[in-house]
Amino acid sequence: MIDKIQPSIVEALRIIPDGASILVGGFGESGVPFELLHALRDLGRRDLTIISNNAGTHEAGIAALIVANLVRKVICSHPRPPNSDTFAAAYRAGRVELEVVPQGTLAERLRAAGAGLGAFFTPTGYGTRIAEGKETRVVDGVGYVLEQPLFGDFALVKADRGDRWGNLTYRWSARNFNPVMCMAARHAIAQVNEVVGLGTLAPEHVMTPGVFVKAVVPVETTRAATNVRGQA
Repeated sequence: MIDKIQPSIVEALRIIPDGASILVGGFGESGVPFELLHALRDLGRRDLTIISNNAGTHEAGIAALIVANLVRKVICSHPRPPNSDTFAAAYRAGRVELEVVPQGTLAERLRAAGAGLGAFFTPTGYGTRIAEGKETRVVDGVGYVLEQPLFGDFALVKADRGDRWGNLTYRWSARNFNPVMCMAARHAIAQVNEVVGLGTLAPEHVMTPGVFVKAVVPVETTRAATNVRGQA
């Protein structure tokens, strides 16, 4: 019998080793798996590469890992959203590396990884520092940059509901990068607000099929736990 429900966050995260690359869902503060990230901090996994839309805000989520000096590198599109002083201070001090990827390119690199595709050409970044060290080509007068699929050892995502097979649904804009990150990771761990019985989720409403998810953890989310205002 397939049952991906985990008894606790710690049990779900224990498999993550030092040095892992981790895809972290979320856009701004919506759909961020804060509880998973805080538990990962408490486990003390070090030398992590974090791949996400941004580099964290306040001292919560990704920023909590940076405060604890557990992050070696951040790959993201928007390292300086509002309230991102934690990352900025760590970067200026040389405690964390940064690779900036245009947002559409980030999404497509993840999608290519999840779909089993190879490298692809995009006009985004052509003629800029983004293209340095990469193959470029001009086709019909348009310049393109060759970008590689972006895999992660693990994905940490936040969903609204999930079942024991790993099928997931998301709430409104909290969907964002979460589905494609599940596809691009070798081991996806989802925190959910509610575990539902098999058959409860209509097939056409499933946003991430269970084949892309290894573990589901029911989590009671609270703003006090995240210490972030307005988190969706």
